[in-house]
Amino acid sequence: MTLLALLLTACSSGSEDKADDKGGDKGGDQPSATSSSPGTTTGAGTTTSAASTPMPTINATQVVAAFTGAGYKCTPDVAYVTCTTGGTSIGVLSGQHPRPPVLSLHAAGPEDTSSAEIAKVLPQVLELAHINQGSEITTWFGQQKSQATAQLTVGDWLVEYSAEVDTEEPGTNLTLTDKLCKTNCQAE
Repeated sequence: MTLLALLLTACSSGSEDKADDKGGDKGGDQPSATSSSPGTTTGAGTTTSAASTPMPTINATQVVAAFTGAGYKCTPDVAYVTCTTGGTSIGVLSGQHPRPPVLSLHAAGPEDTSSAEIAKVLPQVLELAHINQGSEITTWFGQQKSQATAQLTVGDWLVEYSAEVDTEEPGTNLTLTDKLCKTNCQAE
């Protein structure tokens, strides 16, 4: 009987929240459980607002764990851990830095195809790696069609785009390098 009373109370308070949304503010009411607050994660794994609190810095091990948790297949190499999904591979430079010094995305094939492969996963990759300027980088990347190379500096990241078109192994590369890194910042 107590459970039934709780359910009825919960249902009636939910309908009051909906009425408040239409009719005005009663002051002090809590938002309904179905509303999204800025910076929350939706079911698709994307943030609902660009004005949300910056994501904390995470190291290379944590980035690889995030990729693995999202279903990427990750394998260690000498200096990098390479994580793949679909037609894109993401190299994460290992080390004891506060965040990965290098994050490199690569897809093989003609520029339009390989660029589209990277574009599919780029927002999620940037979110999983806790790169706060993800929307700026994604927008800029989308504007790089038919260019051999381009660079962008955003926040503490140097972003480099390159398309290999007239080679035996064509493909598109997008590399993010941490400008704050001072030692062991590149693979040897």
